[in-house]
Amino acid sequence: MHLITIDNAGSADVPIVPAYAGEPFPYPLNERRKQPVAATWLYGRSEGEPDVLALGMGERGKLTPERVRRAGGAAARALLQEGRSGATLVGSPEAAAERGGRSGEAAAEWLQAWIEGWLLGSYRFDKYRSATRLDGEVGLNVRSEDWAELTRSELEAVIENARHRAEATNLARDWVNETPGALNPDTFVQWTAELFEDKPVGVRIYRGQELVDRGMNGLLTVGAGSVYAPALIELRYEGSSRPDAPMLALVGKGITFDMGGMNAKTGRDISDARMDMGGAAAVVGALDLLVRLRADANVTALIAVADNVPDARATLPSSVIAYPNGLTVQVANTDGEGRLVLADALLHAAGLGAAQAIDIATLTGNVGDALGLGIAGIWGDPAMTRSLAEIGERNGERLWPMPLMDEYETELRSHYADLRNVGTSTLAGAIVAALFIRRFIADSMSWVHIDMAGTVQYKQDVGYAEAGATGYGARLLADYAIQFARQA
Repeated sequence: MHLITIDNAGSADVPIVPAYAGEPFPYPLNERRKQPVAATWLYGRSEGEPDVLALGMGERGKLTPERVRRAGGAAARALLQEGRSGATLVGSPEAAAERGGRSGEAAAEWLQAWIEGWLLGSYRFDKYRSATRLDGEVGLNVRSEDWAELTRSELEAVIENARHRAEATNLARDWVNETPGALNPDTFVQWTAELFEDKPVGVRIYRGQELVDRGMNGLLTVGAGSVYAPALIELRYEGSSRPDAPMLALVGKGITFDMGGMNAKTGRDISDARMDMGGAAAVVGALDLLVRLRADANVTALIAVADNVPDARATLPSSVIAYPNGLTVQVANTDGEGRLVLADALLHAAGLGAAQAIDIATLTGNVGDALGLGIAGIWGDPAMTRSLAEIGERNGERLWPMPLMDEYETELRSHYADLRNVGTSTLAGAIVAALFIRRFIADSMSWVHIDMAGTVQYKQDVGYAEAGATGYGARLLADYAIQFARQA
């Protein structure tokens, strides 16, 4: 992870100077270059005069933590592409006023957002690159004189918190970016167990006969065609100081390769099928962050892991499976597999006594058609939805509330089972999927469903995310878990 220092500028460091629209700037810079996330190099004209990176922040009155975060990411990427080794974030004597006040809380929020964006923007998944690899790292130095509102220990705490958040997100990115040759149901289980080894997390893996005995027929059905056995991973983090603290269940879809089963996907390039475990990676990243922060929370993560590939043993369309809650499901299309495995995990969450559950999944392409790649859809409990959406606006992992249209449940009617796993039309697929999942939620448990199929990756560098996995959800879920524990 890239080095962050305090008052340790080197001779090769590039000054990074934030530029606000409509305000004076110490160097010649037109207003267009002061717009959000515009990075402009101002090269020294004589020997000894440093090169400067001006970073557009837009209008001060419209500044948000996410805009600061994106600016930090853009700065890191600009320096990496130039092959620079270090930079110093420069503020003016009025730095506190520029951040909207002289309170330490405002200063800490601004700096944490910048460093978090810087570390996220520095990320590269170059494990399999050689000739095209960007070698080297860029260190960031922070001048304590620009942060007089914060003590040295407070500055260090801000940096450490930002580092934890970025590392947990980048962990999720690494796993989602991985190739199917490296990441499959077996290695997902192994990596998860190794990640939380010697940490205050209880790990239990359900496989084979245990899945049969517990009636987890969704996982058994979806994973039937793979050489790798399906599994349900249960991770218990009991960091709450209250013995009676309510449990939050985080449920992730972990289809490590989604070929569509017998309804096989077709296309010129279906490499994205390896990213169908983005929800599971978000849950792992969230729990990793909670552990790093020693959060006062009571969280159980449940990850349903399988491959969905065609094979002589694979489940055939029109097969019927039964769940422990008494419902039978016609598998009308084997490419609607995510909801089948989430049903197992959510029933298990209720059995463990979860007070609330959040399931997160790359579930439908339909949600991306509706919302694009910058925001995920959320369905379910109104109070949970509001809280998560507010958190997402602050940390950049945005959500848009979507309706549970009861009348659309007719799409799930089957002629020879209680439900079918996909609708009969091509319309409202994301809503119909949420309605299916709702049928497996116990009355004792509040619930929301997050469809992150659009936000799991970007096709090109955007803000502090490079092309590829975004790590969406890790910070969102961890932040909600901490808030839920405080308010419970």
